[in-house]
Amino acid sequence: MASLRKLHARLVVLGLERDGPSMLNMLSSCTPSVCDLEYACLILERVEHQSYVIWNTMIRTAAEGSKPEDAIGFYKRMKQRGVQPDNYTFPFALKACSRLEEIAEGRKMHGDIVKMGLSSNVFVQNALIHMYAANKKIENARQLFDEMPERDLVSWNCLISGYSQNGCLRGVLALFQEMQAQNVLADEITMGKVILACTHLGEWGIARLMIEYIEKNCVKLDMFLCNTLIDMYGRCGCVGDAYKVFVEMSKRNNVSWNAMITAFAKAGDIAAARKLFDEMPERDLVSWTAMIAGYSQASEFSEALALFRQMLIENIKPDEITLVSVLSACAHLGALNIGRWIHNYIHQNRVKSDVFLGNALVDMYCKCGSIDMAIDVFYNMPQKDVLSWNSIILGLAVNGRASDALQLFPEMIRVGVQPSDVTFIGILLACSHKGLVDQGYGYFEQMMNVYHLSPQMKHYGCMVDLLSRSGRLDEAYKFILKMPFDPDPVLWRTLLSACAVHGDVKLAEITTRRLLVLEPSNSDNYVLLANVYACTGRWTDAMRIREKMKGSNLKKTPGCSSIEVNGHSFAEPTSSESYFAGAATAEAVSRSLVSVAVGSVWHCRLLQFLHPAEPSSPEPSTSRFLLLGLIVCCFPFAFFPATDCSSRGRRDINLSVARAVT
Repeated sequence: MASLRKLHARLVVLGLERDGPSMLNMLSSCTPSVCDLEYACLILERVEHQSYVIWNTMIRTAAEGSKPEDAIGFYKRMKQRGVQPDNYTFPFALKACSRLEEIAEGRKMHGDIVKMGLSSNVFVQNALIHMYAANKKIENARQLFDEMPERDLVSWNCLISGYSQNGCLRGVLALFQEMQAQNVLADEITMGKVILACTHLGEWGIARLMIEYIEKNCVKLDMFLCNTLIDMYGRCGCVGDAYKVFVEMSKRNNVSWNAMITAFAKAGDIAAARKLFDEMPERDLVSWTAMIAGYSQASEFSEALALFRQMLIENIKPDEITLVSVLSACAHLGALNIGRWIHNYIHQNRVKSDVFLGNALVDMYCKCGSIDMAIDVFYNMPQKDVLSWNSIILGLAVNGRASDALQLFPEMIRVGVQPSDVTFIGILLACSHKGLVDQGYGYFEQMMNVYHLSPQMKHYGCMVDLLSRSGRLDEAYKFILKMPFDPDPVLWRTLLSACAVHGDVKLAEITTRRLLVLEPSNSDNYVLLANVYACTGRWTDAMRIREKMKGSNLKKTPGCSSIEVNGHSFAEPTSSESYFAGAATAEAVSRSLVSVAVGSVWHCRLLQFLHPAEPSSPEPSTSRFLLLGLIVCCFPFAFFPATDCSSRGRRDINLSVARAVT
C-alpha cells in the first residue's frame, strides 16, 4: 500500500492524476497485495475518462490477490459508474466468486452475461463452468457445457476438474471417453485428473491405458502429473515405476518427496523411505506424518515414537492425522504415559478432534488397560461411527468388563449404528469371558439371520473359545466339524489349549493330529500336547513329546517381555536357553509349590508353568523361579485359592520357594 501511495503522489506532482493512461499504468504496476478497494476507488474518482480497461485491471489484480472480495466490489463499482463490463471483465470477476464460493454473486454475473450477449463467448463460458463447479453446482456446470456452441480444451478441463473436485470420479472417466470420441487431444491437466480418478477408484487397468495414452501422445509431464503418477504407482504396489518417475523429474516439490516416501513405506521398504526422508531439502508436516505412519504400518512402533519426539524437538506442530499414527504406536507398545501426554496435548493445543482421532484414543486406552479413560473418551466424542462402538466393545470385552460390553450392544442399535462383523467378535468375546454359552449362540444366530453378516473364521474361533472355556470340549469339536469351510490352525490350537486346561487327553491327541497335518513344523502344537500329558501326570508321554521335538530340531518360539519406564518402552527377547530352567531345579520348585496347590484350580496351570514342553538347557537358569517366587510371595492369591492365603500359608509358600531356589 505504501508503494501505491508513493507512486500516486509522484503522479500528482507531475499533474497526471486525472490522466487515464497514467493511472492505468500505475495500477497495473501494483501487486495484488497492495490493492485497497477504497483507496483505489478514490484514485479512479479523479480520473476524467474511466474506461473498462482500467476497471478490468483492478478486478484482475484483486481476484488474483489475497482479498478476492475486492474484485467483486470493483465489479459493482464499475457498473455503478456506468462502465460496461466486457468479455475480459467476467473471467476474473467469476474467478473471485469461485475462490470465495459466492454462488449468489456468480449467478448475478451470469445474468449480466446473458443480458450482454456474451453467452457464446468461450472464455466467459469456461469461467462460468469453473465458477459453478467450484460452488458444488456440478449439474449447472454440465448444463452450460452441453449448451456451448463451441468448446476448447479448457472447456473440457474445467468440467473434468469440476467433477474431480466434487468427487464424481466416474464422471471424470466418462467425460474423458467423450473427449476421445470427439477427437479432442488431452493435455497434462486432463491426464492428471484422469489418473487421479483411476487411483481413488482402484481402476489400475484403466490407469495403465492412460499411461500408454500419455506415452503415445507425448503428453507433457508437469509436476502435478508426475506427482499423481508417483501416488498411483505407490498405491498399486509398483514402487519401482514410482521411483523411476521421481528420479526423472526435472523439478520436485514437497508433494513429490512425500508421495515417494509414502510409496516406499506402503511397499514395506521402510529403510528406503527413511533415506528419502533424511535427504529431503525441506520437510513439512506431511513429510513427518508420512514417515511416522510408515513406521507404524511396518510395526516399528518404537521408531515411530522416536521420530515423533524428534518432530516435537524441531518445533513441528502435529495435526490430528499425525497423532492418529502416534496413538496407534502407543497402543501396540502399551505406552500409556505417552498416550496420556498426547491426550493432554490435544486439549491444550485445541487440535481438531475428529472421529478418527477419537477412535485412536479409545483404542489406545483399551489396549493399554486404562478402560475407564477409554469409556470417558468414548462418551465425550461428539460423533461416533461403527469403529468407535467396535473399539469400546472390544476393549471392554478383553479388559474383563464383559457385562458392560454386552450392555453397549443394544445402545449401539438404539442410536441407529449398524453393527459390523467386528462388533460381533467383541460381543462373542464378552460372552466367552462370562461363560454365557446360550447368549453366545443367540448372538451368533442374530449375526446371520438379523444383520445378514456371514461369520468369518474369527467368529467361529470365538464360539470355539466360548465352548472350550465352559468345558464343553466335545461340543466345540463338533462345532468345528460343522463349519462351512476348513478350520485354520489357530482354531484347532484354541481347542488344544482348552484340552490342556481341562486335561482331555483323547481330544488333545485328535486335535494335535489335525494340527500336525496343517503345521508340521510348528513347535507350539507339541508344547500344548506335552502340557496336556503333564497335567494328567503322564510324564513318560510328556517326555516322549519333548524328545520328538528335540529329534525334529524344533524349538519353542522365544517370547518377549516389555515394560514402560518414564515414558520409554523397553523390550527384552527371551531365548529358549535362558527362558527354560533345568530339570532338577524345576522338579525342586514343583515339589514345593504343587504340594500346596493340589486340589486347586491352579494345579494344572502351575504344572504347565513349571514343566514347559521344551528340552531343558544344559546349564539351568534360576531367573524363572526367582521371578515365580517373588510373584507367589507378593501375590499368593494369583496362584492359590483364598483359603490357602492365610499368614501361615503364605509363610509356608515363601519358605518352600526360598529353599527350592537356593
